[in-house]
Amino acid sequence: MNSLCLFSRRIRHATLTFVALIVISLVLDELGFFEWSALHMVRLSRGKGIRLFLFTILLGAIVSCFFANDGAALILTPIVLAQMRALKLPSLTVLPFVMASGFIADSTSIPLIISNLVNIVSADFFHISFSDYALTTMLPNVFSLIASITVLYLYYRRHIPAVYDGSLAHTPREAIKSIPMFKLSWYILGALLLGYLFGETLGIPVSLIACFTALVLVWTTHRSKIMNANKMLKEAP
Repeated sequence: MNSLCLFSRRIRHATLTFVALIVISLVLDELGFFEWSALHMVRLSRGKGIRLFLFTILLGAIVSCFFANDGAALILTPIVLAQMRALKLPSLTVLPFVMASGFIADSTSIPLIISNLVNIVSADFFHISFSDYALTTMLPNVFSLIASITVLYLYYRRHIPAVYDGSLAHTPREAIKSIPMFKLSWYILGALLLGYLFGETLGIPVSLIACFTALVLVWTTHRSKIMNANKMLKEAP
């Protein structure tokens, strides 16, 4: 019975963390955070198709690292698809970018406890701290990223365009729904990261930190009338 209760607690802890990360991702998506990031990738690529392919993969890896693999796939896939269509790229060209953004979400979801639901359960079961987990898995994640980029490029290289017209895409600023809330979200995310790093030394579980951050983001965006919190939560996957 004690083992069953302990297992139930760990699953509950992992589930709450995961749900909180999905909610945080949805709020940031509503603010235009991820579209803003994707548009920056388009501009930084300067019309070079291979560079855009690489930056799309790197963006997927970063989002997967901090917002979990399912969150990355859920949010980034439609954004990448929309950006490819905005650039008026042919269907055979769009597929590599969409597939790469989804594939990388899983293959690079090991660097942090919060990067994958399995990570959360495993770290809690073996009592591994957030910082210790990151120090142990960061290097393997880098090798996984390099291997993924290599395989994806070799498989899709014939369909990656040499050049594209970057002027067809919107400017990153156009993606932002509210400048004050966008700036505030950076401070909230910074506080979230600090909470992950130092919360465990204070006996605060990751799930509580993530849930509190999700509530703060939902409350602030709801009050600013950028989105309807009740509608967003009801439509959340």
